[in-house]
Amino acid sequence: MKRGGANITAHRRDQAGRADYRVRVPRNRNTFSSLAAWRRRVLARAVQRGWRWVQETGAVTAEHPGRLRFRRLGSGTRLAFPQGTVFGEAWIELGDHCIVAEQVTLTAGMMPGLDLGADPILTLGGGVVLGRGSHVIADARVTIGSDTYCGPYVYITSTNHSYDDPHEPVGRQWPRTEPVEIGPGCWLGTGAVILPGARLGRNVVVAAGAVVRGEVPDHSVVAGAPARVVRSWDPVRGWQPPLRTPAPVPIPEGITPEQLLALAELEES
Repeated sequence: MKRGGANITAHRRDQAGRADYRVRVPRNRNTFSSLAAWRRRVLARAVQRGWRWVQETGAVTAEHPGRLRFRRLGSGTRLAFPQGTVFGEAWIELGDHCIVAEQVTLTAGMMPGLDLGADPILTLGGGVVLGRGSHVIADARVTIGSDTYCGPYVYITSTNHSYDDPHEPVGRQWPRTEPVEIGPGCWLGTGAVILPGARLGRNVVVAAGAVVRGEVPDHSVVAGAPARVVRSWDPVRGWQPPLRTPAPVPIPEGITPEQLLALAELEES
């Protein structure tokens, strides 16, 4: 039965026999859904702003090194928050304008608290980029040349387990260490592994997931596990085998973004 446009249902009768009516007021689901969505948006904005503040405050720079006391922390260099494991920083030198992403591990020595001598153990040149989750483990000397870029989860180590004694657990055997040297201008793809004793030349490209050991000449591309040279630069013939895509055309100096857009529109028409 309906009265006044509201749904009214006889619920029960009292002792006098009179009907007891309960009015059912339908909920406006749209109103409650909109309110919940608004609350979620407000909460999300607050969380994101708070996290940005935490990231800015927790970042390590030369002006705000926090608890870390590197041998050198160059101008413009930034270690994003949260940092990974960092120890032996008194033997770590970071050049100018390096970018160290979140959860990057930087260690000098096999464990904290060791005296490693007078010379640096881990050195990053200027403009080095270490992608998120990368590890640089320097029990022996590791040098990364300037303007070398590493993708996420790259692993560079000067130490490897030995398994000479077949009767002793591998983890209990004394590890082998060899210095690692990565030349300037290299690019290390996601998940690349650089093993002890590796020596990469200038402008070397390491494919994603490659496992590199030994010497890699300048201007080479290596791939695979173990890595091998799949492309190299010849001063006379250029890249061999030839590149599959044409080289990008550099933008002339003085060209504005508006002019570039106008040129793109002309090409489309």
